[in-house]
Amino acid sequence: MDKIEALSAFGALGQSTRLDVFRLLVKAGDEGMLAGEISEKLGVRQNTMSANLSILAQSGLIRNKREGRSIRFFADMGGVRGLLAFLMEDCCGGRAELCQPVIEKIACV
Repeated sequence: MDKIEALSAFGALGQSTRLDVFRLLVKAGDEGMLAGEISEKLGVRQNTMSANLSILAQSGLIRNKREGRSIRFFADMGGVRGLLAFLMEDCCGGRAELCQPVIEKIACV
């Protein structure tokens, strides 16, 4: 992940509803959640939720999968690992490999 991608991810998480969505999807794990379920759980109108889900998807923090007429969303742990790696790139005196176990543990690897 580069600086521009990291800024996009932080921008996506810098809004209350999107942060709530991201945390909800992390909690949902491998099962993910349907868009309507997310809207209902957070009490957000579906058209507003659609816009927020789109921003999160563009940032690389969530991904989706079509299931017939519905769309299921998941936290993209690869995107999360990329963001964590970017943040910890110069940790430990520039020896990022020392932080890799922490990144993998946090990002459910």
